[in-house]
Amino acid sequence: MTKTAERRPVAHPPVPPPPTPAPAGRRRRRLADQARAYGFLLGGLLCFALFSWYPAIRAVVISFQKYTPGSPPEWAGTANFTRVLDDPEFADAWRNTLVFTLLALLIGFAIPFVLALVLNELRHAKAFFRVVVYLPVMIPPVVSALLWKWFYDPGAGLANEALRVVHLPTSHWTNGTGTALVSLVLVATWANMGGTVLVYLAALQSIPGELYEAAELDGASLLQRVRHVTVPQTRFVILMLMLLQIIATMQVFTEPFVITGGGPENSTVTVLYLIYKYAFLYNDFGGACALSVMLLVLLGAFSALYLRLTRTEGDT
Repeated sequence: MTKTAERRPVAHPPVPPPPTPAPAGRRRRRLADQARAYGFLLGGLLCFALFSWYPAIRAVVISFQKYTPGSPPEWAGTANFTRVLDDPEFADAWRNTLVFTLLALLIGFAIPFVLALVLNELRHAKAFFRVVVYLPVMIPPVVSALLWKWFYDPGAGLANEALRVVHLPTSHWTNGTGTALVSLVLVATWANMGGTVLVYLAALQSIPGELYEAAELDGASLLQRVRHVTVPQTRFVILMLMLLQIIATMQVFTEPFVITGGGPENSTVTVLYLIYKYAFLYNDFGGACALSVMLLVLLGAFSALYLRLTRTEGDT
């Protein structure tokens, strides 16, 4: 005779109680916080629209007009672009700008990274050396350029005086067609590398120390640790700073304007300096805006291509 098994009741999970509605005061505070956040966002968007987007759109419109302050604009089509392309200074300005950008990458891109590595290894007086490195950034760009203009003076400048002390031949620096552009690259590197060094230093300090310890146990030298640990771990920061540096150096203006005035023999005329000449020396705002649009399109296309290539490489 078989016994029928007693049927046990199935255990069901407890049903959670319905959520209690938030008090009215808490809802009001939440809405007030959201309204405040959207207010700050709206203020930022208005600032961008007024000081960035509107001037850019206005420049595109003026590039197709014959525009003179005080008189109504007239539609000119592509005449401004044609006139700018036929200008003999156009090719010089673009060549000087591209050479300046290339020299700035060769000289000014490696130095901040090396300085960040050195500062990261210091055990004492870290704060002092960080302030020293960042100090040039706090100096107004025009003041910095004037200081370097005196430093490069071929007569009583500090650079040639230092060369005379060590019995080395002096240089024309910014007065020579072959040395002027390189001299300006040194000025721009010195004036702007402080912020880049601090960004690199922050990236280096975020690298786990266990990676360096494992590399040391494997017998890796200092250069091997930098190559196989530091560079891969800071790759994203390096790529972004390289893009920002290229964009910034393509728009160099202060150093040629203050130190050399575009000379000697147009050897330091850059695209932005030529835009200034069109607008404020030639009173040709249509040509200046046409040049600005060309520079905008070039930098936008380069940035899109650069980001696409780096993203594709990172995904693979």
